[in-house]
Amino acid sequence: MTRIKNIISNQYHQLNLAERGRIESLRDLDWSIRRIAQALHRNPSTISRELKRGTTTQINASTHIFEQSYLAETGEAIYRKHRLNSCYQHRLNSCYRGLFDHCQTFCNALVTALKARPRMHSVDTFVHQFKTDHPRLVCPSTPTVYRYIDDQRLAIRNSDLPAKLRRRIKCPGAKHHRINKKNLGHSIEERPAMVQARQELGHWEGDLVKGKRVESEPALMTLTERVSRLEIIVKLPNYHADTCLKALQNTLYDYGTEHFKTITFDNGAEFSSLSQVKGTDIYFAHPYSPWKRGTNENTNGLLREFFPKGRSLASASLIDIQLAQDTLNNRLRRSLNYRCPADLMPELA
Repeated sequence: MTRIKNIISNQYHQLNLAERGRIESLRDLDWSIRRIAQALHRNPSTISRELKRGTTTQINASTHIFEQSYLAETGEAIYRKHRLNSCYQHRLNSCYRGLFDHCQTFCNALVTALKARPRMHSVDTFVHQFKTDHPRLVCPSTPTVYRYIDDQRLAIRNSDLPAKLRRRIKCPGAKHHRINKKNLGHSIEERPAMVQARQELGHWEGDLVKGKRVESEPALMTLTERVSRLEIIVKLPNYHADTCLKALQNTLYDYGTEHFKTITFDNGAEFSSLSQVKGTDIYFAHPYSPWKRGTNENTNGLLREFFPKGRSLASASLIDIQLAQDTLNNRLRRSLNYRCPADLMPELA
């Protein structure tokens, strides 16, 4: 069998002006990208990127119509402009010190933002906001920032990022099949399909956030809207079933029952009376299946930054709770395309 020789070099070299001139002339002959690549012994992707960079709009002298065409000189000029700002050029000038040394403005602002209390940003949302506000300044990517933190190159530690410490590696392929052994009301299986699809506002998930796990201790009832991620937090004097029922009913009346089409709770004993609530439909998730109410569980995790586990909530004032609620509702979320929950439901925020 005849072995076909690979005509494309394994070591990449930048296009030169002569090659760009050939690309211009061959493109004028309506050659395809792949055919030009074969003629220049280049990868088609290289030719495609070069055509995108060097294509400009000009007016045809005979037809007086604006046309787009590739110009070798334009491609060369853009290449040299990019080269001046490249790390390679900095090395030639003996002043290259790495990305980290060129983004100190970002790093200082990041440390300040992540150590602020209340904290309004995660690493990812701060990176997004910094790029938006300072497009001309050097800004590393989110994974790079996490590497800096792991390498202790910033005045931030993993202990300053509660959400990162809570992450667990999911077991691939693990399946869980649960059924409701206690019949507290409508099962989560009976929820309308649009709830699962997040197709409209007004479908909530709820739970209790407890300080000390004693029924007589205060607790926080949290309600999270599935689409907007808006959070409502209500302090309870205890987490008895009748207390939860009364608190939820009052909350619906305070905010307006028209904003609550469905609410899904877990099947804990403290929620055993919630099927009596008026103004909304209550559903109950399967036991030991917190991912069935993942939106609320995730937000409760964020709430732990304000109210840590094991610490009594007796001293948590209404001002403290309102501050936590407002902070969560005004944080940018990547899941919301870097908007905040208050933007999507301003009438309840």
